[in-house]
Amino acid sequence: MSRGKVILGLSGGVDSAVAALLLKEQGWEVEALFMKNWEEDDDAEYCSAAEDLADARDVAHRLGIPLHTMNFSAEYWDRVFRYFLEEYKAGRTPNPDVLCNREIKFKAFLDHALDMGADYIATGHYARVDCNHGCHLLKAEDDNKDQTYFLYMLGQHALKHSLFPLGGHSKPQVRELARQAGFANYRKKDSTGICFIGERRFRDFLSTYLPANPGEIQTPDGQVIGEHQGLMYYTIGQRQGLGIGGVQGTGEAPWFVAQKDLENNRLIAVQGHDHPLLFAPSLEAEQLHWVAGQAPGHELRCQARCRHRQPLQDCEISIAGDHMRVVFKQPQRAITPGQSVVLYQGQECLGGGIIRS
Repeated sequence: MSRGKVILGLSGGVDSAVAALLLKEQGWEVEALFMKNWEEDDDAEYCSAAEDLADARDVAHRLGIPLHTMNFSAEYWDRVFRYFLEEYKAGRTPNPDVLCNREIKFKAFLDHALDMGADYIATGHYARVDCNHGCHLLKAEDDNKDQTYFLYMLGQHALKHSLFPLGGHSKPQVRELARQAGFANYRKKDSTGICFIGERRFRDFLSTYLPANPGEIQTPDGQVIGEHQGLMYYTIGQRQGLGIGGVQGTGEAPWFVAQKDLENNRLIAVQGHDHPLLFAPSLEAEQLHWVAGQAPGHELRCQARCRHRQPLQDCEISIAGDHMRVVFKQPQRAITPGQSVVLYQGQECLGGGIIRS
């Protein structure tokens, strides 16, 4: 007897393929849905949608499950990409995967699946959910693959209707299960491009939507050491692509982006991986979201990460409305405005916010 109807987001990758396999083995009535969410310059050079759809069809055929297709391009443009551009325009470095999960995979897709009669949706994310006494978002058992950093904006409604079959598996286990099942994509590499847009030359891509404004690269004391191509192309802590040659009297240590001076269109660079200007004892965040639906009090000791796969850092937080201050036990390197700070207690992801400073 079926445990219920699940519609799984089947991307063409190995993770969602094995998620479908596991759900079917567990006795769910499984259907799959392939989402297409980008059409602006969808060609073979950048976007692998056609190849991904072929891989998804192969998996669905092997498992004997229906495969639906849906185009959420308008929703992606309005809810994700506009924000993405506005953040870059403001000199920040956004994380589109976080917003993509909230607005597309766990909103547009979820709403569509429920309209199709599903009890749940499922994805190939490495995370766990426990809905006893409210829904709790938990880290995956494989710390190296845990993706709760990208899921912290999910709320109770989304988690109540979501399954994460890979939460207890490691990536090598997933690839082996795919190999045993005969999936052609069992060795397919993980996607590292912009969510739903694909892997492309980032500067070329961004310049088609935002005009570049070159300016000076300076040291903290105002010495001009190079020219940047536009502040939007750089992120805090970046080493590669600065184009700074030998600067007289500065030695040979590598240069890193330390600050963006939007008002004067200057990029501030420093020498050395551990330069003091690359470290900060605290950060300010806004656009807060709490998985439980409300903040866990006004002050809290917990752990945080400011980027995916960063080891969890001990911290104290103080919350005032939609604003949060995070003070770390140890200074943190390359805190980046526009990225997310995500909070944890033990295995549970509490929520987080967007770093502003």
